[in-house]
Amino acid sequence: MKIATYNVNGVNGRLPVLLRWLEETKPDVACLQELKAPQENFPLQAINDAGYNAIWHGQKSWNGVAILARGMEIKELRTGLPGDPEDIQSRYIEALVNDVVIGCLYLPNGNPAPGPKFDYKLDWFNRLTSHASGLIASGLPAVLLGDYNVMPTELDVYKPERWLDDALFRPETRLAFKNLVDQGWTDAIRKLYPDEVIYTFFDYFRNAYGRNAGLRIDHFLLSPSIEGRLKAAAVDRHVRGWEKTSDHCPVWIELEGQ
Repeated sequence: MKIATYNVNGVNGRLPVLLRWLEETKPDVACLQELKAPQENFPLQAINDAGYNAIWHGQKSWNGVAILARGMEIKELRTGLPGDPEDIQSRYIEALVNDVVIGCLYLPNGNPAPGPKFDYKLDWFNRLTSHASGLIASGLPAVLLGDYNVMPTELDVYKPERWLDDALFRPETRLAFKNLVDQGWTDAIRKLYPDEVIYTFFDYFRNAYGRNAGLRIDHFLLSPSIEGRLKAAAVDRHVRGWEKTSDHCPVWIELEGQ
């Protein structure tokens, strides 16, 4: 079972790139972030024509998350995280696909930090951690994946000294990620590649992609009941080099079994 995550940075504007990638790599499940489209403007017909079912949680101009499944039923479990009924940002969607709980997330950026946006990031992180503890306790096979907007360690960022005050790399953010993982989650990329420099995001400026000056901010966390099925993981780095592409690369894992 191949599961992918891809921050598309605008699902309609980059639809040709998305469809090309789906056709090339054929993931069984693909989680998308940053749709930047209201609910009614999601390109469902094009996704269906590509062989995928879909559920999504859209928002005008910003945010938005979706789960795609190739020839499989998607049973929606929730949209949004519990803990703040006032939060209207479309950043989380969860479903059961092939007996695996898939939590697709787009964690807030948080800049500038300190400030209200950073406070919102940390609060959202706390709500995610609280919800994740329930998933662990359930014993269900679960994968929490998406754009976390966190570089967990210095290995995950090009020239880390330049990022010390950034919301994606501040100590509070990295601690929040560690606290989440310490519940019993497994960082899939680091399980298979503990010491390698691997990036999933390259800015559009200063030839970041060409210089390999990137960040690892798109992550897969696996629950204890599924981490033993992990057999492969990779970044589709070449997609970042396509014309009119996202600043994120697709990332995927492969699990043993269906």
